[in-house]
Order: sequence, then C-alpha cells, then structure tokens
Amino acid sequence: MDGLLTQHRPFVCRILLTFALLLMGLPLGHAGNAVVQLEIRGAIGPGVADYVVRGIEQANAQSSQLILLRMDTPGGLDQSMRDIIRAILNSEAPVAAFVAPSGARAASAGTYILYAAHIAAMAPATNLGAATPVQIGGMPGAPQPPSPNKSENPLPEKNGDSGDAMQHKMVNDASAYIRSLAELRGRNADWAEQAVREAASLSADQALKEHVIDLVADDTADLLSQIDGRVVVTAAGQRTLHLDGADVSDVQPDWRDRLLAVITDPNVAYILMLLGIYGLFFELANPGFVLPGVIGGICLLLALFAFQALSVNFAGLALLLLGIAFMIAEAFVPSFGALGLGGMLAFIFGSLMLMDGSGPGHAISLALILGVALSSAIFFILIIGMALKARRRPIVSGSEEMIGASGLATEDFSEQGNVLVHGESWQATSARPLLKGQHIRVVSRDGLTLTVEAKDSDTKEARP
Repeated sequence: MDGLLTQHRPFVCRILLTFALLLMGLPLGHAGNAVVQLEIRGAIGPGVADYVVRGIEQANAQSSQLILLRMDTPGGLDQSMRDIIRAILNSEAPVAAFVAPSGARAASAGTYILYAAHIAAMAPATNLGAATPVQIGGMPGAPQPPSPNKSENPLPEKNGDSGDAMQHKMVNDASAYIRSLAELRGRNADWAEQAVREAASLSADQALKEHVIDLVADDTADLLSQIDGRVVVTAAGQRTLHLDGADVSDVQPDWRDRLLAVITDPNVAYILMLLGIYGLFFELANPGFVLPGVIGGICLLLALFAFQALSVNFAGLALLLLGIAFMIAEAFVPSFGALGLGGMLAFIFGSLMLMDGSGPGHAISLALILGVALSSAIFFILIIGMALKARRRPIVSGSEEMIGASGLATEDFSEQGNVLVHGESWQATSARPLLKGQHIRVVSRDGLTLTVEAKDSDTKEARP
C-alpha cells in the first residue's frame, strides 16, 4: 500500500492542488507563470479589501510571477486601505499597481496603495493624490485639512477645540505612514507628504517626472512589456520578472465579496438596520404575523455584520434609537408634538453621526436620512396614532358590540323574561326583578340569551 501511494504521489499532489485552486476561485493551468490581475473599482471598503487580500494570498499560493492591481478609485476607508497595504508588503510575489484605463484615478487611499506597490504605473490621462484624511461624519463647521500656507507640522491652538487636535493627529499619522511607504520603495517622499498635508494631485506624466511612479504604460500589454526582466525586492527577497508570454488571469470577486461589498455600503447598512428595527417592532406589537419578525431579524443581523466591518459611532446609534422611541411615544402620549419633533431631530442627528470612519464614498446620503426621518415620523405619529384612536372607539359590529348596549324590558320578570335591544326581542336573565318599560343594560351574552341589569339612573316604575 505504501509503495502504491509513493508511486502515484505526484498524481495525488496534482489533484489536491487542482482542488485547492478551484476552492480559491483561481484559474487552472497557469501556476508559476501567470500574471494574476485584480480590479479595484469604486470606493475601497471591507468587501474590496477582503477580495484583494484573499486574491494576493491565493496568487502567492500559486507562486505567480506577478500580481497586477488595476485601480480606479476615489479612496475609501482607512482600515480597508491598511489591510490591502499589509497584504502587499507581506507578499512574496511582486505587486504592480496600475492606474488604468485612461481617465481613471488613484485618489486618497489609492495613492497610499500605489506607493506601497513594488511597481507603480499609470496610464496616460490618469491622476493620483488628494490623500488628506477626512472625517465622514463631519458636520458643518468641522475642522478642515491644513492649508498649504500653514507650517508643515501644525499644532492645535491652546484654546482650540478637540476636533482640530484630532484632525492634526490624523494628518500627522497619515503623513508618517505614506512617507514610510515612499522611503521603502525609493519614491518621492516629499511629494507624498505634500499629497497628505496639502491634498496635492499629479497627472501621470507629472508623477513620472516627480519620481512618484515608475512608468507610464498605455495598457496591460505595454506595462508587462516594460517591466519584463525587472528585478524587484519582495518579502521573499529579490525576484526577477519573466513575463514574456505570461498569461493574464483575471480574478473576479466571488459571491461572498460581492455580498460584503453590498451590505457594507453605509446606505444599505443603514436601511437594513431600520428594516430590522421596524420589523421586530411590528412583530412585538402584533404577535403571530411572523413575517415581519423573520425579515426584521435577518436584516438586523446583516446590519450588525456590516457595522462590525464599518466604523460606527455608537453615540450616533443610541441617538437614532432614542429618536425612534420618541416618535413612537408621540402616538401614545399627547405631547403637542414635542416628542415627535424631538424624536425626528434625534433621528436625523443620530443618522448623521452614525458612520464614524473616514474616506470618500462611505457616508450616508443626506437625502436618504431626511427622507427616512420624514416618512418614519409620519408613520409613527399619524398612522399609528390613528390606529390607536380607532382601537379606542366602541365596537360597532359582532357579538361584542352587544355588551353595554341599552334596551327596555318588555314585561315584568324576576329571573327570566324578554327585553328589547336594538329593536330586536331577546330572551334575558336578570339577578334582580325588572318592570315592564324599565331601562336595562346588557352585561354579557350566552348564545341567544342576554344577561342584563337595570340602569342605575333608571327610577321608572311599571307602566299601568
């Protein structure tokens, strides 16, 4: 048996490698000579970071010649950017960041990634820069990035607010980070810091002149041709690129990455959270409907998963929930609109404060916040209020409507006799004797027999 395994070991290893590549979603048949291409399109968030990091890890497992990272991004979240850069720095295979096609950009977080790559390239008519960190949940009057005419290491004023101090800390941290990447790759560190402190930008040709990038290429084929034979230093040491005749394998995001990218969109996560809260609220208010509770529970769990990946301000979340509670309370407690207005304002401010991360493309739309706040206020204050008023009205149909109805005794009786209720003659029982013509009130009903009693205010004697 041992001899049989030894004889077929290469075949078994090939099968295991094929199965591993299928699980990782990478193309087969190109191990060791493939150029693995990953795409960053749009804002960089947890979904994009997961896709790029796993793609780099899988390409390293394949012993690929090169990992080509094509970018067209306005920037994104700081943590997601750092996850991608960490994967690039630890990659044994060289990573080439390529801002393409023409008209693309590598702004903000994209600039950091470009500096971190072993090879930095841009297509004509592209640009990079504007790498100043910003606060997503900024309100009007929030601190702005330092202007070019200020000192290179601005310090907060002694009487300045904590927001200015925090902004300076963010800028200084980002400057040190991008400078360290520039020094590691031997690129222009002074301009890198300028891109952070002054939000400077460069075109492709200017970036090449300023030694910010390594080359300008028209397309992927031109890029591979220019870097063929180049020696780069990776985490595994020096690597010489042999790209003549190499196949370019595109790796697309799988369902997990696509789902993560969708639900970690702040607008989608915000809507999922509200659907979850409203669904559970209606299920608790109307037990037995089941569907609102099921949908609400699923949406709330997805929202919590998204919030775990995003940077969430829990003070904003608490304020948002308080606003919902106030709007619901307005329907139950007559406050002349004070609870409703306060709840709506708390809802809006909590929504604005909810996302506490930084990066373009990761803020909740103001139009969405105002629309949801207005519709929630109308629903909770008007519709639920009308439903509660309708619930307090007397019952006008069914057997329950008979309870409390008024009528007249049509004969004298002590225990059982006939009464007239709603113009209909009913058999009735009474614990006390009743006189003909005496006003009565229905206490209960058992089939076609009513239990009645004399009205307290009725002093009418029997008719002659």
